Amino acid sequence: MWKQFIGKLSWKSLKSGPGGGGGGGSPTAKSNPMSPRENGAFGKPPASPRSPSGAAGAEGRSREDAFIEKVTICCTVYDFTDRGKDSPEKERKRQVLMSLVDCIGAAEEPLTEAMMSACVRMFAVNLFRVFPPKVRSGTTASETEEDEPFFDPSWYHLQVVYELLLRFVTSPFVDPKVARKYVDSSFISKLLDLFDSDDPRERDCLKTVLHRIYGKFMGNRPFIRKAVSNIFYRFVSEADHHNGISELLEVFGSVISGFAKPLKEEHKLFLWKALIPLHKPKTVGVYLPQLTYCITQFIEKEPKLAGTVIRGLLKYWPVTNSQKEMMFLGELEEVLELIDMAEFQKCMVPLFRRIANCLNSSHFQVAERALFLWNNEHLFGMISQNRQVIVPIVYPALERNARLHWNQSVLNVTMNVRKMFFDMDERLLLACQSNFQADEEKRAAAEERRRLTWEQLERNADPAFQPAKAPPSAAPPRVPTVT
Repeated sequence: MWKQFIGKLSWKSLKSGPGGGGGGGSPTAKSNPMSPRENGAFGKPPASPRSPSGAAGAEGRSREDAFIEKVTICCTVYDFTDRGKDSPEKERKRQVLMSLVDCIGAAEEPLTEAMMSACVRMFAVNLFRVFPPKVRSGTTASETEEDEPFFDPSWYHLQVVYELLLRFVTSPFVDPKVARKYVDSSFISKLLDLFDSDDPRERDCLKTVLHRIYGKFMGNRPFIRKAVSNIFYRFVSEADHHNGISELLEVFGSVISGFAKPLKEEHKLFLWKALIPLHKPKTVGVYLPQLTYCITQFIEKEPKLAGTVIRGLLKYWPVTNSQKEMMFLGELEEVLELIDMAEFQKCMVPLFRRIANCLNSSHFQVAERALFLWNNEHLFGMISQNRQVIVPIVYPALERNARLHWNQSVLNVTMNVRKMFFDMDERLLLACQSNFQADEEKRAAAEERRRLTWEQLERNADPAFQPAKAPPSAAPPRVPTVT
């Protein structure tokens, strides 16, 4: 394989010497005027005798020089916005990149440190770039969600570079102890910046590459977790727009599933300070499935974290965004399926106060989604065991729905839930009903007093209700005295 690789070094195919296809001889240099260094490696007279060890050393140097020569060729960057510009050179570069992919994939000997350094330098030159300003527009996510995705015109070459990077990271002939000198914190930080690319194909490749780097370079794992946390912090607090949040969360879903039990305090802080605040942005719907998966992975590792997650959801619960509220209810149900009784009892009072508010929502889908929580057998079992606390909180909302809600579907589901409570504990339901009637009477009396008070204030302020005042009596005319 390496002989074929060395033979493809120049732009034009080299003619092999008479002994090039036989048992271990290297190609001759008579038809290669391109590289003096290569001519120096191959240009010894074929008739001169060489020892086997000397031939092996020369072949090893030829292999390294040829590899670095090709990598250096690929460090040339072209302008892909103009398709007709430098077309032959672009195609030659792509062919060299593809040959490098084949060589690393079929390598049978470890890559030297010089070869690793050249590869990482080539990756940095081709991949790390500034995105065009017209792509980095200031529009909000709600304005761009339905737009067609942007496709980078240079993807024709970038795809091969990413394939080569993936082969480099996953190759068993790349020693991670040596490669870590070059795949360092600076390289990983710039690689993470590329997740904000507008091209979904690039983000998908980056997702795979980052996952492999995290698995192979174990010494870089703490830095990767910290760098990704910083991306989340900036997204929530400053930017409010980032293209690669869902891909980063997808990578960390696999990372979290590999955390050892019991969880370290660092990992718990990542949940509370990095993941839960991601519910705050308006664009949470873009990455909510991946975020929910990460959170449920934490709860499966340590069930006590379910209460922490529920308190975080209540903290960032939407007030005016009905679509977001429905997504929160869906995630809440998934979390409640994993919660144990002790954690449920700690947070059930504020939780069901929020659910009661959702039951009375004028948006019928929000109210209906909240009512469907009672179809969950696990949740219904916990409600049944804690009905003395939960039913008095929820019953007033059910009764108001039955009397006042405009949607027939919500009315039907409300009656079904109320019947479930009646079958669960008839005496408790009747007590809640009498308490509700008493509270309604008190509320009606308070409203009547308030109405009368305002009427009295209006009468006092309106001149039409003021009694007519008598005009002041005229003073008697003063008669001047004559002296």
